[in-house]
Amino acid sequence: MQKKIYVTGMDDDAIAAKVDAAVKAVAGVSSVTATPAKCQVFVEFDDGAAGAADAITAAINSTGVTVLG
Repeated sequence: MQKKIYVTGMDDDAIAAKVDAAVKAVAGVSSVTATPAKCQVFVEFDDGAAGAADAITAAINSTGVTVLG
C-alpha cells in the first residue's frame, strides 16, 4: 500500500533523515521518502502487517514531527 502523509515540523533535510530512519524501522515498510519542501512523507508498506499504519504515525511523531489529519 502507498500512503502520502502530510506533516508539520519537518523543516530541513536533517529532520527528514530522522523521519526516514524512524519509518524504515517499522515492520512492513518497504520504502519511505520524506520531503521537507512539501511537508510530506511518502511510504510504501505491507497493509497486511498488523498495526503498520499506526506504527508509522507513531514513528513520525517520535522524531518531533507532527502528522496532520
